[in-house]
Amino acid sequence: MVKLQKLAIALALGIALCTVQAEGQAGDVGSYRLEVAVDEVGLTFHAADKQGLPVNDLKVDDLKVLDNGKPVRKVVAFQVMQEHPIRAGILLDTSRSMEPHLRGDRAIAAHYAQRVLRQKSDSAFVMEFGLSWRMTEPWSSDGARLTTALSRVVAGRQNWIGGTALFDAVFRACFNEFGKVPRAESGKFILLFSDGADNASHVTLSEAVNMCQQSDVAIYAFRADPTPGASSSGPKMLVDLTEQTGGRVFHDDDSEEAVDADLHIIEGEMRNQYRLVYTPAELAHDGAFHRIELHVPQRVGNITVRTGYYAPGPTKE
Repeated sequence: MVKLQKLAIALALGIALCTVQAEGQAGDVGSYRLEVAVDEVGLTFHAADKQGLPVNDLKVDDLKVLDNGKPVRKVVAFQVMQEHPIRAGILLDTSRSMEPHLRGDRAIAAHYAQRVLRQKSDSAFVMEFGLSWRMTEPWSSDGARLTTALSRVVAGRQNWIGGTALFDAVFRACFNEFGKVPRAESGKFILLFSDGADNASHVTLSEAVNMCQQSDVAIYAFRADPTPGASSSGPKMLVDLTEQTGGRVFHDDDSEEAVDADLHIIEGEMRNQYRLVYTPAELAHDGAFHRIELHVPQRVGNITVRTGYYAPGPTKE
């Protein structure tokens, strides 16, 4: 029975992946998704000066993009996006290893909902996950409503037999929830609270990242350190998830002032972005990872951009 359930879930996720790829091929440049028939690549990034302030006056001629070490063939589109709305998915890991951290993680998420989210323009949803996932609160612009939902998140509810399916939760959040977001301009990100451990997902890290990239969603993670003395690949998994989607990792045990600064860093990067669409010099349909290098003028002190993308898989006959 368990094997049949796993097979059914895997098939459902596989069908979902194929469906979103087909929808992506129908998009125009203004609502770009990663895998399109003409083999264009969309890249969203944030630029800041040495004081951390947004740099919003870059021109396409100021940039040099390398795809797997080679200059791109052609820049198809370039767009500056300032002070646009934010769409956030708050994902809380409620597996057994996260129980000691859950109270603090709820507080950080509530801080975002109450003090950073703009009720007139932004919206967010709350999802808890372990072996399975649960939508605790659908899309809402009401900070009080989101905070109440966060208070209802409890440890172990999604772990009746143990295990953590982090990649499945990320995949579903991008496909099921961010797939509902209108194609108007907005900064989209997942605020993830986890130790990065995954031992039960039916999709891989690369499939979860690919779905985020297709949905133009960055992952920002507040990491819970693993139990002292325990061997865990979780911290590296979180680095891979965040770097490959254009986000970063923070610590969930910092001071309230540090957490507030972290959340405003995320907000600044989401509200002030550039979007660039280009044609690579070479792009085989082999599913391989392509590393992206973005070179900017010296007056730019820091850029936040994903490290690469996965090429489309082989075309099925």
